[in-house]
Amino acid sequence: MATFGERIARQWQDAVNAVLGLWLVISPWLLGYAGETAAAWNAWIPGVIVAVAAIAALTAFHEWEEWVNALLGLWLVVSPWLVGYAAVTAAVWNHVVVGLVTLALAVWSAWRARHEPQTA
Repeated sequence: MATFGERIARQWQDAVNAVLGLWLVISPWLLGYAGETAAAWNAWIPGVIVAVAAIAALTAFHEWEEWVNALLGLWLVVSPWLVGYAAVTAAVWNHVVVGLVTLALAVWSAWRARHEPQTA
């Protein structure tokens, strides 16, 4: 059975997505848009879900966890315009960049799980 450290090394995409999820949770304060309700909540809620799904994938991998993060990544990319905070530049850049990276890493991890042999 693989240790947690070995899982992080093998599933580094999930480890990075866990960090990105945590970043989303704290970013409204660090980037100065915590007072922008829609933008802040749109960082906090997806951030928690991204982090939990990534940590869950590290502890017991299931492909659905990757697709949850892929969908949340896509949501983060389009949400500034759908939710109406496109004028909050810091939030837009943060959500678009984190969303694209989260989406790419989740799809990569799901692809890897289907195409590479799994080890115990």
